[in-house]
Amino acid sequence: MTIAETTTEPTAGSFSLSDVPRPEYPRPDRDRSAAWLSLNGLWQFEADERTPDSIVVPFAWETEASGVQRTWLEHAVYRRTVEVPYDWDGRRVVLCFGAVHHEAIVAVDGVELGRHTGGHSSFEFDVTDALKPGRPAELTVEVDAPADKRSIPHGKQRSIPRDDYDGVAFTPTSGIWQSVWLEARGRTYVAEVALRGDSLTGFDITGELAGDRTDGIRVIAEVDGERAELSVSGGRFSGRLQLVEPRLWSPDSPHLYAVTLTAGDGGDADRLIVTAGLRRIETCGEELHLNGERLYVRGVLDQGYWPTTGLTAPDETALRRDIDLARELGFNLVRKHLKFEEPLWLDYADRTGMLVWAEPPCPSRFSATAAAAFEQQLPELVERDGNHPSIVIWGLYNEEWGLDWDIPGSPERAEAAMHAYDTMRALDDSRPIVENSGWAHVRTDLVDWHYYDEDPGRWATNLAALAAGERETFEVKLGPDFLVDKSFYGSPDFPRTGVPILNSEYGAGFTSLDRAWHVRWQTQEIRRHDRFAGFVYTELTDVEHEMAGVLDAGRRRKDEGGLDPADAFGPTVLVVDLVPAHAGADIPVPTETLALGVHVSHHGHAPVAGMLHAAWGTAGSLSPRAATSDASEWVEAEPFRLSEAAVVHVPPRPGPARLHLWFVTQGRTIARAFVDAAPIESPNRRGARVR
Repeated sequence: MTIAETTTEPTAGSFSLSDVPRPEYPRPDRDRSAAWLSLNGLWQFEADERTPDSIVVPFAWETEASGVQRTWLEHAVYRRTVEVPYDWDGRRVVLCFGAVHHEAIVAVDGVELGRHTGGHSSFEFDVTDALKPGRPAELTVEVDAPADKRSIPHGKQRSIPRDDYDGVAFTPTSGIWQSVWLEARGRTYVAEVALRGDSLTGFDITGELAGDRTDGIRVIAEVDGERAELSVSGGRFSGRLQLVEPRLWSPDSPHLYAVTLTAGDGGDADRLIVTAGLRRIETCGEELHLNGERLYVRGVLDQGYWPTTGLTAPDETALRRDIDLARELGFNLVRKHLKFEEPLWLDYADRTGMLVWAEPPCPSRFSATAAAAFEQQLPELVERDGNHPSIVIWGLYNEEWGLDWDIPGSPERAEAAMHAYDTMRALDDSRPIVENSGWAHVRTDLVDWHYYDEDPGRWATNLAALAAGERETFEVKLGPDFLVDKSFYGSPDFPRTGVPILNSEYGAGFTSLDRAWHVRWQTQEIRRHDRFAGFVYTELTDVEHEMAGVLDAGRRRKDEGGLDPADAFGPTVLVVDLVPAHAGADIPVPTETLALGVHVSHHGHAPVAGMLHAAWGTAGSLSPRAATSDASEWVEAEPFRLSEAAVVHVPPRPGPARLHLWFVTQGRTIARAFVDAAPIESPNRRGARVR
């Protein structure tokens, strides 16, 4: 699949009663697809006199695909008839919801089954007694979705009254916005399960049983001929499944184990297939390590929006395709921003080796109630997603959203961030945690920073000072006329060394050409400094008014002036000793031989050595004018260590031109870059500077 391919999205009125949108089984990572029934499709919908009387599930009522397309609707009721298949007789039946924003009351034939609060977390109800096989029943879901979202976790959804960050917020997502389905389980069944493979030799397994009886039940775990009987007490089970010849999970070799859990015996037994991987992610001083080897994060921010379907992917292909696109662009990690993404997406990340930085939505105003609501999501997040080996970082708060942008000035808010970290650490001790992404860290396993700057000289100078520890602050524009200094640290006691430091948001430029220019020069400056543990570019796709994507909202490539983003974001890149002037004119047209220092930054398992070539091409060209180079130099590069500069001496070239640079090892080009030469005429432009 290539970037040029587009996604066909559903539109209003495109479904009939016989259609089932998003028909795939929603939980391949916890597979019970042998006996399940999708409840997606047309439901009756009751709101007000201006609202259609039907809606397409699982699309939020604000979206075109739902057939409703109403914003700021705060209350609605969904209805449909359900009928359990006859062949499920004798099984327990469970009703599952991927996500409903924000509060849901679920009933069958007018009898309430239960309630759930939290717009992103999955939930389920045992409906065995309410739904009898072969007998139709009415299922209702009553939903409240407050317009004022400031004190509830909502991420990038717009609020009335507005959020402090309304300029980067989008159309809300309300109601049922992930799949709804029924599944048949054993009379006693596995309700929760955690598989942790960070020992690298087997899985430590814990979980919870539900159903007829939860003690005196045998629970067996099996995979690849290995078998373990788990201990059961008080409805909980635990144990270890040791593997004789363990295979590790990594981006290069994403091996998954399909572990079968059986609860009970005979025809009443419950069988669940859980996928998991053996891998260990940890911090070692200022480095991240995966399975004992250094890991450098080359990430992209992904908000997971689609033009006509909002936070819900239009189909399974589109959902998975975003991971393929990120990989094509050179990234090895996706930071899924302020959103519990669907388990299908995480499963595909597991299977294809894409690393994931996962984080829940934040509230936008601080209070004890808002902080408690934020933390209420965390057990549900870890329980649902903790088995995915692709998730290597847990994020929590983002830029002090929900903490009123004031950790340094508020012990109470700093305590809320630390408490969230401690809560998450108690839930999952197997991954690094970031308590407040971007700014003012008080208790974190990674010091990450968000820094946006349009000036290439200032960017280069400040990054060098941040890497060297000579400064720890950077400017952040919080409003049109509100510029403040933000710091890596929110406490004078936080250690200034010994913790990995990485960027987790950057990018600049208004037009696509301008942004591509900043991609080249800003990313190379991050790669210049070996102290940094990685970066996350903002962002994968455009979202509504936010045009910062490498791709547009339809997942199409933009005009990037000849840049292949993979040349900037890939594992091996060229770092040029140059501070450029401006887009389209990195340097003046040279009138004499140009001497240019070029380094290789290589993040691989072994050293590389080869020839660095330079040759002129026409302005805007995709390749030099001929196969031969105007200059060549030998370069050797160690993993995770910037090479010494190779100085290429290139003859002058009359008129505007593009200097192509490429690095060849063992007959294969593994890194490319270019420098544009053109007249620099504007007195307001900073001149180019050779470093």
